[in-house]
Amino acid sequence: MSSKLSQKMGLGAGGMIGGRVALKLDPQALRRLTTGRRVALVTGTNGKTTSTMMLSRAVTALGEVATNHSGANMPDGHVTALSKQPDAPYAVLEVDEGYFPAVAAAAQPDVVVLLNLSRDQLDRVGEVRTIERSLRDTIARLRGCTVIANCDDIMVTSAAKDAHRVVWVATGTGWHHDSASCPRCGEPIRWQGEHWQCSTCDLARPKPDWVTTDGFLIAPNASKVALSLRLPGKFNQANAVMATAAAAALGVQIEEAVRRLRGVSNVAGRYRMIQRSGHTARLLLSKNPAGWSETLTVVKESDHPAVLVINANEADGRDLSWLWDVPFERLRGRTVIASGERATDLAVRLTYAEVEHKIVPDPLLAIDALPEGAVEVIANYTAFRDLNARSASE
Repeated sequence: MSSKLSQKMGLGAGGMIGGRVALKLDPQALRRLTTGRRVALVTGTNGKTTSTMMLSRAVTALGEVATNHSGANMPDGHVTALSKQPDAPYAVLEVDEGYFPAVAAAAQPDVVVLLNLSRDQLDRVGEVRTIERSLRDTIARLRGCTVIANCDDIMVTSAAKDAHRVVWVATGTGWHHDSASCPRCGEPIRWQGEHWQCSTCDLARPKPDWVTTDGFLIAPNASKVALSLRLPGKFNQANAVMATAAAAALGVQIEEAVRRLRGVSNVAGRYRMIQRSGHTARLLLSKNPAGWSETLTVVKESDHPAVLVINANEADGRDLSWLWDVPFERLRGRTVIASGERATDLAVRLTYAEVEHKIVPDPLLAIDALPEGAVEVIANYTAFRDLNARSASE
């Protein structure tokens, strides 16, 4: 009832309000709703929603799955999702990394997926090493749980190192700017090719059980399976291998899991194409330096004009200092428009990156201002959400 009322009043999709009411009435609702199910939790800084959708798709090979892959990733959203499918024997839940300790304690998951850890909304989430330590302490206390962990991410490796059972996945993670020093002892991290290790303590890149490589996955049994995804970018290949490893831990056959992942083409509006005033605009979501770095790698494959949209609302994080860590220099030489509520802040950063640009605060009008044809639109959280809603209604 609360969820439907929220939708009718235009206050949101209703993914959290019903759960919020339920938790007020029953603080143990999350524990009660996960009891008797096999539960997988997906957390990390980037890729949670996509990986959750992929994993839930794969696990449907075993039975009905309750999931929140629309992005309502706090306990309110979990309770809402679980309540909608009370008889589903499986649950695959995206979890905000800040809420992971409380959710894990209540749900006692069978599988945890640790994707990556990097700076994100410092004014809300806090310093990444604080999050790593929180995840580390929580994971060490879990029993009967298999942790699927990204061994190319130093923070994730540290968080998962003390797990009772861990499956390591080589994802080829390219963002290392938040882990120049060891999260355990503070000493420098040394790199040699793809291998890394702390210069003082025993934290080092584990030998991977699964490997992501050039559009394929290599499984623990050495079989090589083509991913053939419809989603772009190496980061989505990494998400797919993480999801496949998690699905396999729950009992899904590898080939069947990958087959189901190939059908994913749109994740809560991400990668959606919109037609507008003679333009075909692809909508891309990026929320922090690591995410923007990966997305800029994807759009670099074309020379299409780009509209960059930045807001700084509470859900985005008010602090925009992270813009200075995004490699906008990659956009030199192409047509760029700075847009969003904080278009001027973005324009300052683009000026220092020597990227020629115009300022058009309204993103839809920014698309209209470009020559007809393909356009790449990259937006952070609330800008992306609002743009999706507006483009759907016009």
